Amino acid sequence: MTTTTHTPPATHNTPVACARGFLTGGVVGASLAALVVGTVVENAPLFVAGLVVPTVYGLLLFLAGMPRRAREAAVVHRTALARIESLEAVRGESSDVPVRFELTVVPDDGPAFRVGTTQDINLVDLPDYRPRGVVVVEYPPDRPWRVRIVKRPTPPWEKRAASAHLEPVSATTTVAAPPEGCAFGFAVLLGLLLGAAAVVLLFRADLFGRDDSAQPPPSVPSASSSTSSTASSTTVVTSASGTVTLGAGQSFLDKGELGRAVDTLTKGGDARQALTVVVGERLLSVVFAPTGAPQTPAFDPRALPYDRFPALVDEAATALGAGSPQTWQITAERLTGSLVIRVVVTGPGGTASLEADGRGDVVRRAGTAR
Repeated sequence: MTTTTHTPPATHNTPVACARGFLTGGVVGASLAALVVGTVVENAPLFVAGLVVPTVYGLLLFLAGMPRRAREAAVVHRTALARIESLEAVRGESSDVPVRFELTVVPDDGPAFRVGTTQDINLVDLPDYRPRGVVVVEYPPDRPWRVRIVKRPTPPWEKRAASAHLEPVSATTTVAAPPEGCAFGFAVLLGLLLGAAAVVLLFRADLFGRDDSAQPPPSVPSASSSTSSTASSTTVVTSASGTVTLGAGQSFLDKGELGRAVDTLTKGGDARQALTVVVGERLLSVVFAPTGAPQTPAFDPRALPYDRFPALVDEAATALGAGSPQTWQITAERLTGSLVIRVVVTGPGGTASLEADGRGDVVRRAGTAR
């Protein structure tokens, strides 16, 4: 028998493959970043987009590949005899066991070659497959690495397999699927990084605006912010957020303190809308809605029932069994469409919380004991 060495297949470094890899990496990177950023900034549409975009992209890839799969299915497969060089069961959790075969395929009209394949074999039929045994296989002529063992061959082929004696060939004739190549992997990685970076850059104002609102006020105001200080409080206002910090011995539960602080941040008669208002013992933070975005779920921070806040904290601390609160925080937002005021208090007895509507009426309570 004359043995012919097969030339190793070329890698998939075509421009189309690299472009598809870049696009796939971009979609994956942007989707993951959208899920993370949407969670951090509490942007529900962005989070949903992170779930929907890869699903739609996968559907489009499936539809785009249908003509190619139809062409591949229309190709007439070649039938040949093959010698089992080795076999190994991968795992055996069910009656059909995945078995890794190493085969020497001997076509009638071409050189013999070696190929590896994995195929599910029923446990009952497994003794029929043994090293040096001969089986009937099928494979596409242009993709011989997709060889499959024919479990129920036709009588002529079954007779040939029973009487055939095949010799092994060198491992240098092994055929395998073309590797993707370094260029394809680089395109995927580049798309992944650029997709994630694009989402972060688009929402950098929300990300860093939320972070800045929780930081201490800067000592030197920038050109786009204003800072004012008195003996008892410090106020910082930027285009994205505003904070008021009270001095020692003061509390935002003191009568009229919250109203004066909110008037300071909204400049009295300014009708700036807010995305979130967070009130602590001595820190008030307001994240303002971007200008020119009418669909943003914002609200007027001056319309909150601030006179009800002390009673809500007391109710969360006493009625929910948290005892005398050590810390408390009030958050107002309307991400779900209606204004929600959440109160969380922590004390020796544990943590308690409640939710109220825009009028300050309690709609839900919860408590967790230590």
